Amino acid sequence: MMSQRISIEDASRLKITVSDEDINNISKVNLLREYALSNIERFWEEQALLLHWFRRWDKVVEWNPPYARWFINGLTNASYNALDRHIKNGKGDKKAIVWEGEDGEKRTLTYNDVYTKVNMLASALKEYLGLKRGDRVTIYMPMVPELIIAMLACSRIGVIHSVVFSGFSANALADRINDSSSSIVITADGFYRRGKVIDLISNVNGALAYGCKSVKHVIVFNRLSKVNNGITDPINKVNYHTWDDILKEGSSNYDAEMVESNEPLFMLYTSGTTGKPKGILHSTGGYLTYANSTFRWVFGITDNDIYFCTADIGWITGHTYVVYAPMLNATTVVIYEGAPDYPSIYRWFEIIERYRVSIFYTTPTALRMLMRNAEDYSKRHDLSSLRLLGSVGEPINPQVWLWYYKSIGGERCPIVDTWWQTETGACMISNPTGIARLPMKPGSATLPLPGVEAAVVDEHGNEVKPYTKGYLVIKRPWPGLMLTIWNDDARYREIYWSRFKGVYYTGDYAMQDDDGYFWLLGRADDVLKVSGHRIGSMELESAIVAHDAVAEAAVVGKIDEVKGESIVAFVVLKQGYQGSYSIKDDIIRYVKNKLGAIAVIDEVYFVNKLPKTRSGKIMRRLLKSIVNNTGIGDVTTLEDEAAVDEVKTAYEELKRQVNSN
Repeated sequence: MMSQRISIEDASRLKITVSDEDINNISKVNLLREYALSNIERFWEEQALLLHWFRRWDKVVEWNPPYARWFINGLTNASYNALDRHIKNGKGDKKAIVWEGEDGEKRTLTYNDVYTKVNMLASALKEYLGLKRGDRVTIYMPMVPELIIAMLACSRIGVIHSVVFSGFSANALADRINDSSSSIVITADGFYRRGKVIDLISNVNGALAYGCKSVKHVIVFNRLSKVNNGITDPINKVNYHTWDDILKEGSSNYDAEMVESNEPLFMLYTSGTTGKPKGILHSTGGYLTYANSTFRWVFGITDNDIYFCTADIGWITGHTYVVYAPMLNATTVVIYEGAPDYPSIYRWFEIIERYRVSIFYTTPTALRMLMRNAEDYSKRHDLSSLRLLGSVGEPINPQVWLWYYKSIGGERCPIVDTWWQTETGACMISNPTGIARLPMKPGSATLPLPGVEAAVVDEHGNEVKPYTKGYLVIKRPWPGLMLTIWNDDARYREIYWSRFKGVYYTGDYAMQDDDGYFWLLGRADDVLKVSGHRIGSMELESAIVAHDAVAEAAVVGKIDEVKGESIVAFVVLKQGYQGSYSIKDDIIRYVKNKLGAIAVIDEVYFVNKLPKTRSGKIMRRLLKSIVNNTGIGDVTTLEDEAAVDEVKTAYEELKRQVNSN
């Protein structure tokens, strides 16, 4: 195993293989990619035919830049493809969802179980509560099977679901309800997080108090059987129902609607650079086709796999790779309600061992948290059932990749690093182990998947040479591409299609190596401008984390009258290290030597934790607000709001120490 101090350039020349065939597979994968791009309509038509269609399409794609419509006039249904066809193929008794609550409660639902509950809820929503095709339902639930049932029930009757992450505040929930004009909210009384009871129904009541005039009904699932909040009615025009009572109004056998391919399946709100969330709208037929195929390509799913993706369903990874793609493939999915390190850092590995998980898919942020404890998890727990590891959510630096490969995978499991976005619907760049496993390079997402034409360009849109940082773009449409932004076509055109004419702008930095492998370098808008030089926060953070004493780091810019911005780093040290001037100076020297004289960190502050959302993203906006003494704003998406106060306290205390010297 290589030293922990490894650069991207070094990692790009390191090829880790599981077998001798991996090297030859580069040519095999490239041939398939060439076929797909040369026969693009035929290729995607072949992929679409892997699903059930009530009526075949008249036209594969209609491309009116920047809008793509796929499988025109084809009729299908997400719920039917996820449930009915598997049951008809004799898989009704197969485990669909294996669920474990943070409090130790366990439930297992077969495909027959899910089918029955989805039918009951879908028929009740339509026949009893009066929902129509195209109506919107906001789902605000914790990680429980009922969340999946609610999504599939909506899709069964052609209703657009808008899942709102359960960590959002009442105010944030109200904004999303009002933007989508949802008529029904499906929620739970609460859930457990780090041993605490999180009261969801009070947030719903609070959201309605903000004036969500479109809401007519609220359905409440009683997750906390020992904590009964009761059904309240703060607004007379809103009717509250229990989950069980609503299901009693439904039928266990209810036909799925025949939905035109380009009718919206769901909307999902994602952050914008302006702070106003964007309602990303996804189609039915195109999205399902792309989700289904990428799941097969990347994970090489088999009928015997037990699949554990740690993403919250409130985010796109949860939509695509916890719910839709796995269930389109009749996969057994493991779902866990709580925090990964509660009551101990071994919780995920206990789950892997207990259920014999074969595929484990998580985030670099979570891995860094686990890595901080310096444990070899593959030796402490029986992880021999694992055959494949995955990474998602942000670029994974080589040091974390190598640790993941060794301490969880035991140096025998391939790693699939996946690049994609809420807007792309599913993976765009990854190692396609289900087609042919490529040699792995620590930190690289490898090659674009079949049918995806990606490139790295300069500020003028010209493709750059290998090892040159540029902007990642996608040069032609694909079936998973978002339809638009809900009620804001102009914003859709401006954000994604105005930077470079005729191509999709991802907003990410990347580079390619000599083998064409892609290396993601963070967001293009996460950039510091120091003395006229632009430095990516991801580059700085990767360099800091490469230091032997560092577990995590976040870098932000502080306004500087001379340099424009100065570099401020918040650092979490590994166990066994304590913050000191000597370590601080060593980190500054190390980063300067690694990245050059322009990358001189002005201030280093040691903290126990960084402020993160529950999806694992570091909220650099908050850190930047702290160092520049501006308003912090909404912190409702944080995993632990106390982290902000801790960072503020540490910053002020260390600043006093610096000034006193």
